[in-house]
Amino acid sequence: MLVALGLGGIRVKNSVDTLQDANDAVRVAELVQAANAYASDAINERDVSVIPLLEGKRDAPAVLAARKVTDADAQAFDAAVARAPRTAGLTRRIELVRAGEKQLAAVRASAFTAKSSGVQTEESYHAVQHPLMELSNELGFGSNNQASFGRTLYAISLTQAAESLVRAIGTHLLVEDRDTLGEGELQTQLGSFSSYAYLEQVGLQEYAGAGTAGDMTRLRTALADAQKKGAEQTAKAAEEAKAAGQPFVTPPALTKMISEIASGTPTGQLTAQGITPESFFAASALAFDAYRGIEVQLTDTALASARSIAADARRDAITNGSAALGAVLAAVLLAAWVARSMSRGMRRLSASAMEIAEQRLPAVITQLSQAVPGQVDTRVAPIPITTTDEIGEVARAFDHVHREAVRLAAEQALLRGNVNTIFTNLSRRNQALIERQLALITDLEEREADPEQLANLFRLDHLATRVRRNGENLLVLGGERPTQQWDHPLPLVDVVRAAASEVEQYERIELAGLPEAEIHGRAVTDLVHLLAELLENATSFSSPRSPVRVTATRLPDTRIMVEIHDQGIGLMPEDFALINHKLANPPTADADVYQYMGLFVVGRLADRHGIRVQLRPSSGQSGTTSLVMLPGTVTWSGGAGSDADTLTLATVRARATTDLADLLADGPGDPFGATDPFGAHEAWDDGIPAPRSARPSGTPAAPAPARSAAATPGIAVGPASSGSEPAAPEPAGPAEPSARTRRASKRGRRPAQDG
Repeated sequence: MLVALGLGGIRVKNSVDTLQDANDAVRVAELVQAANAYASDAINERDVSVIPLLEGKRDAPAVLAARKVTDADAQAFDAAVARAPRTAGLTRRIELVRAGEKQLAAVRASAFTAKSSGVQTEESYHAVQHPLMELSNELGFGSNNQASFGRTLYAISLTQAAESLVRAIGTHLLVEDRDTLGEGELQTQLGSFSSYAYLEQVGLQEYAGAGTAGDMTRLRTALADAQKKGAEQTAKAAEEAKAAGQPFVTPPALTKMISEIASGTPTGQLTAQGITPESFFAASALAFDAYRGIEVQLTDTALASARSIAADARRDAITNGSAALGAVLAAVLLAAWVARSMSRGMRRLSASAMEIAEQRLPAVITQLSQAVPGQVDTRVAPIPITTTDEIGEVARAFDHVHREAVRLAAEQALLRGNVNTIFTNLSRRNQALIERQLALITDLEEREADPEQLANLFRLDHLATRVRRNGENLLVLGGERPTQQWDHPLPLVDVVRAAASEVEQYERIELAGLPEAEIHGRAVTDLVHLLAELLENATSFSSPRSPVRVTATRLPDTRIMVEIHDQGIGLMPEDFALINHKLANPPTADADVYQYMGLFVVGRLADRHGIRVQLRPSSGQSGTTSLVMLPGTVTWSGGAGSDADTLTLATVRARATTDLADLLADGPGDPFGATDPFGAHEAWDDGIPAPRSARPSGTPAAPAPARSAAATPGIAVGPASSGSEPAAPEPAGPAEPSARTRRASKRGRRPAQDG
C-alpha cells in the first residue's frame, strides 16, 4: 500500500509539476510573442521615419502611425509581463527592457536631428530592441533542445534587426544631402552600413547552425517568396511608369544595391542605376518581412507546443491521480490478504534467519579461524519450517545458503592455513640458503685486504641481509614467530644498530639522544625487524644525500618514543590516514598485500607486542617522521637512567619535554588513553635552542645535539654495554655498524651473539 501510494504520489506530483511548467511556458511564449512584436515595430518605426524626419516633417502621418503601433505593442507587452512567471532569468531580462524603454522618449525627440548625427539615431533604438530580442532565449519548453530553439529564434531576430539597420542607414544615405555632412561623418555612416550588412550574414549563419532542416527550408521558402514578390513589384512599377510616359530604370538585386551604397557611390550615379530611396526601402522591406514571418512562425509554434503540453499534462494529472487512488485501494486489499497468509510463517523464518546470521554462523566461523578446520563440526541444523509453500521454499533455500557459507568458510580457513604453510616453508628454505650465503660472505670479508673488494663484499652482504629480511616477511605473513629468541634484555641502542645494519644505506642513519633503556629478549628480534623496515622505507624515499635521524625519548610513564626522521618529499594527508589505519589494523593477507608488504609486516610485528606505530609529517618543509611507541611491557626497567645523549639534549628539548609531561600527567597509567602521546610529541628540532623565556634564570643556551657512544661508529655492541658507563658526547654522525654488529645481524638478527 505504501509503495503504491508513494509511486502514485510521485506520478501525480510529476504531472502537476509538468502542468505548472507548461502553464509557465505558455505565459513565457505569450511574453516572447509580445516582445518580438514590440521589438519589430520599434525598429520599423525608426525605418519609416527616416525620410519624413530628414525632410523636417516631424508630424508626418507615417511617423505618428508607426509610433502609435509601437506604443500599443508596449501596452500589450506590459500585460504579458504581468502574467509571466517570476523566474530569476526572466526578471533580469525584463529589468533590462524597462531600462531601455526609459530612453525611448529621448530617442524619438532627437531622432535625425543635429543632436544625433551620423547613425546615432539608428543605433539608439538598439537600447529598446535588443533587450526585447534577448527574451527569445527563455523560450523552448517542450522542444527537444530548449537551448537550440531559443538560439534559433534569437538568430532570426538578430538577422531581422541587422536588416532593419541596413534599411534605415541605407535610406538615410540616399536621402540626406552629403554636402552638408561634417568631416568623416559620411565615412562613419558607410562603415556602419557595411558592418550591419555583414552582421546580417552572421545572423543567417547562426540561424543555419542552430536551426533544423525544417527551419532552413522555412527560411529558403520565405526568401524565395520575398524575391518573387519583389519581381512583381518591379514589373508593376515599370508598367505604371510606362503608362505615365516616364522613364523607368529596373533596380538591381538587393545585394547589388547594398554593395553599391557601401562603396560610397554618389546618389546621382545610384539613381541612374535604379537605386532610389523608394526602391531600396521596398527591396529591404521584403527581406525584413520575410525574417519577421519566420520569427512569428517560431513563436506561434512554441506557444502552440506549450499549450499542447499543458493540455496533455492536465489530462495526465487527472489520469494518474485516478490510477494512484485505485492502486492504493488495490494495495490495501492485497496487503491485508498477504499479511494474514504469511505473517506467521515469516516471523518464524525471520527469527531463525536472525539466529543463524547473528549466532550460529559467526560461532562456526570463529571456531574455524581458531582451530584446525577438520576438527570443527560443520553440520547445519535446518530451519524448523516444513511447509511446501513459498515460505517453506525460502527456508530450504536459506538452509542451502547456510550450508554453503559454512563450507566456504571451512575452505577459506583451510586455504589460509595452506597459504601460511607455503609461506613458512618457502621462507625457511630460503633462510637456510641465505644463512650459508651470509656465512660465506663473512669469511670472504675477514680474509679480504683490498678496500675496494671489501666494500663490494659489504654491499653484497647488505643485499643478502635484505633478501633474508624479505624471507622473514613471509614468515610474518604466515603467522609464524621467530624460532630463536634473545634470552636476556638488550640495550635499545644495540637494537637500533642491529636494525640499521640491515639497511643498504646504513651510513646515512644518524643516532642521537637514545636513552639507556633495555628491551625484553622476547621482543628484540621483532623490534629489530620492525625498525629495519621503517629505516629502509626512510632511506629509500628520501634524497641519498640527506641523513635519516633516529632519536628516542623516555616518557614519564616509562614508555619510550622512538622517532625516525627523513627529508623525503612526504605524503598527502589522505595517504597518512590510509597508512596509519593499516598500521593500526593489519589486514588479512590477500592478493594486495604485496603493495604494502612493509606496512603489513610492521603492523603485524607491532600488534604482537602492543607497540604503536604512526607516520606523521615532519615539522620541517618536507619529510616524514615515523613514531614508534614502546610500551612498558617491552622495555626493561633495569636501565631507567638517562645516558649522556639524553642529558646533553635535555636543555634543547626542555620545553617540548615539559609540555609532553604536562599532557601525559593526567593519565600515565593509560597506555593509549585520551591523552595521545603522538599528538603532543615534538618532531626533530634540529638543535634550535629554547626561547630565553623557557630557560631558568642563569641557564645558558643549549649546545648543539651531541652523540654518545651509542652513535659512535666502530664501537662493538654486546650485552655488557648495557651496564657500562656512557662515553663522552661527540658530534652526531651516521650510525655505521661495526663489523661485529654486521656479523651478528647476519646470524639471525641477534646482535652481539658471539659475546
